[in-house]
Amino acid sequence: MSGPGSDLPGVQRLLALMRRLRDPQHGCAWDRAQDSRSLARYALEEAYEVVAAIESGSDTALRDELGDLLFQVVFHAQLADERGLYGFDEVAAGIADKLQRRHPHVFGEAGAAAGDWERHKAGERAARGAHGVLDDVPLALPALVRATKLGKRAATIGFDWSDADGARAKVLEELAEVDAARRGEGASSVEDELGDLLLAVTSLARHLRVDPETALRRASGRFEARFRAMEALAARRGLVFDELDAAALDALWNEVKRDIQS
Repeated sequence: MSGPGSDLPGVQRLLALMRRLRDPQHGCAWDRAQDSRSLARYALEEAYEVVAAIESGSDTALRDELGDLLFQVVFHAQLADERGLYGFDEVAAGIADKLQRRHPHVFGEAGAAAGDWERHKAGERAARGAHGVLDDVPLALPALVRATKLGKRAATIGFDWSDADGARAKVLEELAEVDAARRGEGASSVEDELGDLLLAVTSLARHLRVDPETALRRASGRFEARFRAMEALAARRGLVFDELDAAALDALWNEVKRDIQS
């Protein structure tokens, strides 16, 4: 199948295709109707699909999903180019400049250390007018990711527990406050206290060098696999799955958990 710039290298061909899709006379009606706001959710979806491909271990799937994510970058750059703001080359040059600036220990600044990354990021935030420590942590991030970033940012100025034991103690403290809220003690709601508990768990995860988003996603995957195995086991035994009592369900769960682990 031929198309605009079919003889061009990959990136140039993709840029040519994007321009054609947005062409006012000969482009695609759907692509012409989009703007950055309407496309925002697709960038999130494609990023999550990249993660799913990584988790699957399929190199082919990862290649395809990276392409889908790259298309989102190209699309947004094309929209900006049409407004006379910047194009794909400026986007690429911008990230290249940023990476070079944040790696002075690689690109020749005498005496620079690898640990200067956060110092450079803080300088960039200040240059953008973001002077607060927590400024510019995106509101649109998933709650668990944003909580982790907020905790990490606060830790850069020493507002943090000294070790994992301190973070663990905070988890236990917040769990006790959830129990107190359940009993109607104090002014805080159960929702508020559960939120504090989840926030404390992200801090514990950070001290243990575990990404909580990844840990929860993998735990959810294990739960799903075990639950489906329960359904299959019940079916093989002629049991009506949704009519089993709690004891029977627990027995199935423990059985499939042992089978999957062995």
